[in-house]
Amino acid sequence: MLTEERREAILRMVERRGTVTVKDVAAELGVSAVTVRQDVRDLAGRGLVVRVHGGAMSPSAAEQATAPGATGRPEARRECVLGLVVPPGDYYYPEIIRGVQDAARTHGVRVVLAVSGETLAENREQARRLVAAGADGLLLMPRAGLEPAGPAEEWPAGLDVPVVLVDRRAGARAGRVEQVASDHAHGAGLAVRHLAELGHGRIALAARTESPNTPLIREGYLAACRDLGLEAGPEYRIGPVEGSASGEWFDELVRAVGAGDVRAALVHNDLDAVTLVGLLQARGLRVPEDLAVVTYDDEVAELSDVPLTAVAPPKRAVGAWAVDLMRRRLAEPEAPLAELLLRPELRVRASSGGGPGSGGRP
Repeated sequence: MLTEERREAILRMVERRGTVTVKDVAAELGVSAVTVRQDVRDLAGRGLVVRVHGGAMSPSAAEQATAPGATGRPEARRECVLGLVVPPGDYYYPEIIRGVQDAARTHGVRVVLAVSGETLAENREQARRLVAAGADGLLLMPRAGLEPAGPAEEWPAGLDVPVVLVDRRAGARAGRVEQVASDHAHGAGLAVRHLAELGHGRIALAARTESPNTPLIREGYLAACRDLGLEAGPEYRIGPVEGSASGEWFDELVRAVGAGDVRAALVHNDLDAVTLVGLLQARGLRVPEDLAVVTYDDEVAELSDVPLTAVAPPKRAVGAWAVDLMRRRLAEPEAPLAELLLRPELRVRASSGGGPGSGGRP
């Protein structure tokens, strides 16, 4: 069936029934829900139908549903619903969610939240439920590192609605998936350059092994060291919170600072950096005099006993841009796919003040 023939068929269904759902039309015509949504958007743009949550209705039915005293369901007047899938229990993501909420509120978009599970199958099931419930598009922050890279990249492309990855990078197998994310490699480079400007020629990296941002932070850290001719390392891998491994890197780094082997460090994330400051102080070591610290995230960095210089990813802006990208995709299905990287900023505070001119040693 040609595109115009299919749209004529949809128009006849709407004229006969008053209201149709995307799911029913897709089943009757033997096409995907994505195709039907595109057809409905085109027909609505020509004023031939009115888009509603999960389908379309005739202009006359819509007029009756919105007339004074009408008892039509509120859903009949709602244009767009987005599903948002976020990881469980992490202090990093609330700001991104607030950015999504702010943009959705501004544009009259409804957002339905779901929390991703521990496995790829659970993540896919959450997405499937949102689509089945009528989501026009999905904003996904799937948990990273839980499955092999291939399947983890491929599954969002198989969904029947447009997808925007939020603070995640689309891999080579992601298909027609868009992304908006913080440029974490650039942010790590800001930290290294700042410490180098203070005179530090050797900068340590301490980063969480389970964070999806760690590979990008490490990439930016190593690239900046190479560009500046600095000696990279040592590197400290911060393990899972549970178990004795979570404290081993603290002891190792504190010993290195006490011996004068490490004078500057980029630490990911804020909570670990704040803990590190306390342990250094307990050993009679000072920040920034004995160790210049830049932390990554800037969620609670300013609340440390020594306020911490921090790289601040633009989390709220990432959420807002995700909504804008999705609205554009729904309005213009054939527009070029977008991959947006938003640059973090460096917020300088007391913890990185060490250097040759203020008591620190490079």
